[in-house]
Amino acid sequence: MPNKTGIKKMFDNIAENYDFFNHLTSLQVDKSWRRRSLKSVKAGDRPILLLDVACGTGDSSIAAARTLPEGSHVTGVDLSTGMLAVMKEKVSKAGLEDKISVEEGDGENLRFSDCSFDRVTVDFGIRNFENRMKGLKEMRRVLKPGGKLVILELSQPENKVLRWFYDLYFLHVMPAIGGRISGDKAAYSYLPASVKNFPGRKDFSKELAAAGFTDITHRALTFGLCRLYTAVK
Repeated sequence: MPNKTGIKKMFDNIAENYDFFNHLTSLQVDKSWRRRSLKSVKAGDRPILLLDVACGTGDSSIAAARTLPEGSHVTGVDLSTGMLAVMKEKVSKAGLEDKISVEEGDGENLRFSDCSFDRVTVDFGIRNFENRMKGLKEMRRVLKPGGKLVILELSQPENKVLRWFYDLYFLHVMPAIGGRISGDKAAYSYLPASVKNFPGRKDFSKELAAAGFTDITHRALTFGLCRLYTAVK
């Protein structure tokens, strides 16, 4: 796996085409996954402070800002300058500058004070952490007592037949398409490989517990192609 510097450089390189490729290869299903994640983020009619770690080009942050109750605020943090440049443009076009703050930052070394946020989200980014446990503990630190962590991540289906088609598509077809679109085949070879190397649901749930979280839940989405985890401080 690339180190933190390599991850930043890789996402900077593919930022311009990242949204187009994601929506194309997922057949837009990624949008429904984000909606499921957002349902776990909401706290009724109460406004919340939300930290979106590894926010990328901002799809999840923007969806949250549009949906959460009046008075809520979203802070998006990412390592990649290129991804954040795309996000800032999208936030501006959506007229959401007053509801979303965009910052370059490291999810393993968050600059925020203890107990700053009601919710922390990581959509499709936790597998890219160099030190995942350090990142999880940092996210727990900045959560308020009773605050919730919501993680959305791609995964391998457990069904053997689906797994065969998954491997064919994500390990062979997707890198070829991504490389053609972006000119960086290595990046789109890394992305599916990172999913393959991410721990299964039981092991990742144990990691969340080891980081100090409680009330850990898991839900498989679209036959296990994506998984939604929630945990409470």
